[in-house]
Amino acid sequence: MDEECSVLQEEEREALLSIYDGDEAFKQVSSTVYQYKYGEDGNNKSFLLEVEWHNNYPNEAPRINLDTFYNKHIVGSVKQNIKDKVSKEANHYLGESMTFTLFEFLKDFSEDLVADQPEKEVIENITKLSIDNDEEISKKTAKKETLSKAQKRKQWDRLDNKGEKPRGYDWIDVVKHLSQTGSSKVEIST
Repeated sequence: MDEECSVLQEEEREALLSIYDGDEAFKQVSSTVYQYKYGEDGNNKSFLLEVEWHNNYPNEAPRINLDTFYNKHIVGSVKQNIKDKVSKEANHYLGESMTFTLFEFLKDFSEDLVADQPEKEVIENITKLSIDNDEEISKKTAKKETLSKAQKRKQWDRLDNKGEKPRGYDWIDVVKHLSQTGSSKVEIST
């Protein structure tokens, strides 16, 4: 690793941690991997950008990753569009610390970049169902056991107001138990 690059990386690491202190959208995964989440959780247009520094960063552009699990709902064309824009922006700042600049650049343009993302999740890759998948589907569609009203009422009556079985429901009646097993005669000597 180049000495100059390692010094610049350490300075940028400290700056990022102080700037984004308390920002829940920012996350430091490791000393060279940083993530920033754009949009709200549950929104189909939200995404997570991951920037990874390599040995020659900042003299070379960092690796831009959008293939995280969080981004599974983002269509491929939108991911590629975001990567292209961020990579193009990164080329303007070669030789300088740029992670903060890239995160802020995306804050300004994130809505435009995900404009082509559908509101609802779309499954891009539809695969053929194999015999194994057919077996799983048949297991899922197996009928549930249905209870009559009387059976449901009887089950309900066994529970207390919290939906739990009452205390002691499985206790043994000592007198009944002893009457069934018989008593053992114990002689007491005086």
